[in-house]
Amino acid sequence: MREAVLQAGASAARFMQATTRIPPSRIRILIADDHAIVRAGLKQFIADEPDMAVTGEAETGSQTLDLVRNGEWDVVLLDISMPDRSGVDTLKSLKHVKPELPVLILSGFPEGQYAVNLLRAGASGYLNKESAPAELVRAIRTVVAGRRYVSSTLAEILAHDVSSPASERPLHTALSEREFQIFCKLAAGQAVSKIAEELFLSVKTVSTYRTRILEKMGMKTNADLTYYAIKNQLIQ
Repeated sequence: MREAVLQAGASAARFMQATTRIPPSRIRILIADDHAIVRAGLKQFIADEPDMAVTGEAETGSQTLDLVRNGEWDVVLLDISMPDRSGVDTLKSLKHVKPELPVLILSGFPEGQYAVNLLRAGASGYLNKESAPAELVRAIRTVVAGRRYVSSTLAEILAHDVSSPASERPLHTALSEREFQIFCKLAAGQAVSKIAEELFLSVKTVSTYRTRILEKMGMKTNADLTYYAIKNQLIQ
């Protein structure tokens, strides 16, 4: 899907980030991705579907939240890598603002890295950006209908997790939603005080989460978390 999106985006002369009026029968889609060419390409593909329309675009997590608070959408296509806040943080905030709004994650990271934790955090589905455009359309229709979308690759991962002992599963999949959120920040090098400020928690609470994360993952330092995250393609 990535190559097709880039080609379509390059051929798009212009696009607008403002909301567009459309017939109420169409699926109203908000695209949240910090790459303009990706948004333009996705918009072109979706324009070919008579029952869908991109009615809003955002390039940061904050813009996404503002649009969701002030507009009406049927689904959000959310990139996991946003410049101001991670997709993990944005997803958590979106589910707080509008719990019933389906959020379909689009990511360049393989399903095995983030998908399980993000589904647990409330995502309605997870698609790798290498997926075919037709699969994206199918995923949108699935989550708007109130169901979760699980790709064949992700289905295999979930089936393996169910049948495998805990010792064989990726360590980060054992973390709770909040633990995983803080783990990602620690692994990215954020200080405990900064994390506390961003999440509106006390430094003591974040420190407690850090201790719990290290214990669950059998690690001793933040450097261990960073090494694990890089090795498992959770950060770049």
